Amino acid sequence: MTASDPKSALHRYLQIARDALLWKLDGLSEYDIRRPLTPTGTNLLGLIKHVASCELGYFGDTFGRPSGESLPWFADDAEPNADMWATADESRAEIVGLYHRAWAHSDATIEALALDSPGRVPHWPADRNEVTLHRILIHMIAETHRHAGHADIVRELIDGAAGLRQDSDNLPPGDREWWADYRHRLERVAREAEGR
Repeated sequence: MTASDPKSALHRYLQIARDALLWKLDGLSEYDIRRPLTPTGTNLLGLIKHVASCELGYFGDTFGRPSGESLPWFADDAEPNADMWATADESRAEIVGLYHRAWAHSDATIEALALDSPGRVPHWPADRNEVTLHRILIHMIAETHRHAGHADIVRELIDGAAGLRQDSDNLPPGDREWWADYRHRLERVAREAEGR
């Protein structure tokens, strides 16, 4: 990556987010990857299903390059939020496979088009639905990193695993006792601030 190659730099940041999101499934059971751990049902496999679907649309249909993937959760008669969770019949391998195929399709679009190549996002408001590959790359980097952050929190709630990547957690060093003391200290500070 060089400063003179902005498309490669953007693509690299997208791939970093993809890898971070997918890594959050490692070592977890079928139950744990599907567990809804927030009041709105956020779960790990659903986040991957959602982001895969977004990539297929934004890097596919937006630029007249449909993927041919069947996404029944976007059909007119699909239930609301169907892209945010996996049914019992949708396996981990199927959803992860869909994500990998989405990467390949998106990467082909990124490789084939210039950053200023025009596209149109049909479900965006008319005053801003005319886009470029540059704008869609930025949008998907933000979308994927946002959901990778959700996955960070969900994974930590499941088994305490936290961090950016398997080879670099990007957290201060500390054992369970250190983190427990740290959390208790923050709780104390929060209560103290509330009492002022």
